[in-house]
Amino acid sequence: MDEKNETLHELEKAQENIRNKLALLPDLPGCYLMKNADGKIIYVGKAKVLKNRVRSYFTGSHNGKTQRLVADIRDFEYIVTGSNIEALILECNLIKLHQPKYNVLLKDDKTFPYIKITNEAHPRLEVTRRVLKDKAKYFGPYPNAYAAQQTKKLLDRMYPLRKCGVMPKEVCLYYHMGQCLAPCEKEVEQSEYDRITQEIQSFLGGGHEEIKKELQRKMEEAAEELYFERAKELRDQIMNINAIMEKQKITTSDSRDRDVFGFAVDKGWMCVQILYMRQGKMVQRHASVFPFYGEAYSDFISFVTQYYSDNPALPQEIMLPDMAKDDEVTKDVDGENEDGDVLDAAGAAVSLQEWLGIKVLVPQRGLKRQMVGMAVENAKVSLDEKFRLIERDEERTLKAAANLGQYIGLDHLHRIEAFDNSNIQGTNPVSAMVVFIDGKPDKKEYRKYKVRTVQGPDDYETMREVIRRRYERVLKENLEMPDLIIVDGGKGQISAAIDVLENELGLFIPVGGLVKDVKHRTAQLMIGDPPEPVNLPRDSQEFYLLNRIQDEVHRFAITFHREQRGKSMVASKLDSIPGIGEKRRKLLLKHFGSLKKIKEASIDDFRPLSIGDKLAKQIIAALQDGES
Repeated sequence: MDEKNETLHELEKAQENIRNKLALLPDLPGCYLMKNADGKIIYVGKAKVLKNRVRSYFTGSHNGKTQRLVADIRDFEYIVTGSNIEALILECNLIKLHQPKYNVLLKDDKTFPYIKITNEAHPRLEVTRRVLKDKAKYFGPYPNAYAAQQTKKLLDRMYPLRKCGVMPKEVCLYYHMGQCLAPCEKEVEQSEYDRITQEIQSFLGGGHEEIKKELQRKMEEAAEELYFERAKELRDQIMNINAIMEKQKITTSDSRDRDVFGFAVDKGWMCVQILYMRQGKMVQRHASVFPFYGEAYSDFISFVTQYYSDNPALPQEIMLPDMAKDDEVTKDVDGENEDGDVLDAAGAAVSLQEWLGIKVLVPQRGLKRQMVGMAVENAKVSLDEKFRLIERDEERTLKAAANLGQYIGLDHLHRIEAFDNSNIQGTNPVSAMVVFIDGKPDKKEYRKYKVRTVQGPDDYETMREVIRRRYERVLKENLEMPDLIIVDGGKGQISAAIDVLENELGLFIPVGGLVKDVKHRTAQLMIGDPPEPVNLPRDSQEFYLLNRIQDEVHRFAITFHREQRGKSMVASKLDSIPGIGEKRRKLLLKHFGSLKKIKEASIDDFRPLSIGDKLAKQIIAALQDGES
C-alpha cells in the first residue's frame, strides 16, 4: 500500500494492535516476522528472549536504518523454538522463503557454482548451481560462474572425459584432439575412468602442484623425443594451471580445507569477505556487499547461516572474526545486549558448529588470527572501493552543473538548494533541504524542518512555510545565497516558492521544479514564472545530475519523516503516569537518559528535578510494574 493512501485511522489501529501484542510476548527463544501495511513480511529475526527483543523495536531511539524498518511495521507474528540453534535454523529458512526486504540476503548469487563429475557409466564434467543427492562428486563453491567455467575448460583440455550431453553415433572432434576417450565407439574400462576421476579430484582438492610436476615431466620427455607439438600442448596446460590457480602467499602448516570469514560495516552497508583455504593454501576469495538493517554481528551470522544453507559442500573448518570494537551493538558484561540476545562471537560459533557438524573457530592469536584479519581487511577495502566508485560518479557531475546553468540561462551555477516535503494524510509533516555544490552533495549543509503552521496535507502551504523559514534565516544570518532553488513538484510548488521569495522577502532567485512521471522517476525540469519546461536530453549528464538531486532530497525527507513516525508509534510509558506531562517527561528522559535508568533510580535521584518523594515512588512503581 502506498504511504499516501494509508489513513490516519488505519495507522492508529495498527499501533494499538502492536501495543496489545507486545504485552503478550513470551520469555522464550524463537523467531519474529515483521509485516508492513499490505501484510507482507519485511523482516525476520531471531531472539533468545522474544519479549525483550521484539519490544526493543518499539521503545527508545534507533539509528536511521532501524528507524526505516520500524516505520514500515504494521504487525508482527512470532514462532517459539526450543533453543537458540533451532531459532538460527528457522530464521534461515524463513528468510529464504519470504525474501524480506530488510534482511541480509545473498544478493550476488542465490547459490554458488560447483564443478560436478556426473555419476554415469561415462561421466562428464559440468558446472552447476544445484547440489543433488545423485552420488555425483561436487567441488566448490566457486566465487563466481566465470571462475568455475574457466576451471572446467582447463580440465576438459587436460582429461579426456566425454563432452557431449547425448552420446553421438560416431567419434567427434574432441576425440581427434585427444580430449575424449570416444565411449560412443570404443570400450572404456572403469579403471580408466577411476584414474581420471581421481586425478581431477586431486587437482580440484588443491593437489595441482603435483599434477604440474607430472605435466612438466611429460613435456620434457616429449621434447626429448622431438614431439614438439605434444610438448607445446603440455606447456600450455601448465601455463593455464598457473593462470587459474595463481600462486598464493598464504599457507598453513597443515592441509585442512577452511573457509575464513571477515566483515566490515560503513554508512549502513556491510561487506562479507570469504577466503577459501584448500589443502592449506588460499585459492580463492569472494566478497558480498549489501545494505543491512539490524545489528551488525547478528546480521553477519545470519549471512553465514544462509551461505551454508545454499551451499552445502562444507570445508573441514570455518573461522569467524570476533566482534569489531566499533560494531553497532552495545554489550553488557555477560556479552549480551539489553534484549537478552546472545551477540558474542563465541556463542555464534557454538550455534553454527552444532548446526553444521564441523569445527567453527573464533581465533584469538597466531596465524589463524592473521588470516581472519586478512579477510576483515579485504572486506574493508571492498567497502571502501564501493564508496570511492560512488564518489567518482559525483565527480562526473562537476561539468554537468556548469552546463545545467547554461541551459537555464545562468552564467554561474555553483550552489543548488533543493526541497522536498513528506507526510501521510497530514500527519508528522516534515520537509528537508539538500545542498549541491558544483554538482556534489554537501551533507553538512543539509537541513530538516518540522512543519509548524500547516494543518492537513497541503503541499503548497508546506512549501511556503519552509521557503519562508529558510530564507528568512539566510537573510538574518547573512548566509550564502543559492544560485538555483529546486522544489519537488510542478507549477503549484514553483509558484508558492516564488511568491514567498519575491513578494515577502524581496529575493529574486531562479526556482525550478522537478516533475516526476507515472513511475515516480524524474521526468523534466520546469523553471520560471510562469514555469516552462527545460529541454534536457534524458541521457545527458545534466539530466543525471537533476535525477540525483531529486533522489537525494526525497531520500533525506522520507528518512526524516519515518524517524518522526517511528518515534511517535508507541507512546512513552511515562505518559500514563498521573502528574507526568510532556514537560516533565522530557526533563526525566534528558536527566536519566533512558526508561531503564529511571526505573533503577532511587527516590533521592528525583529530588534535583523538583519531583517529590510520592511522585517519584509512583514513577518507579509504574515502570517496574510495566516490566513484570
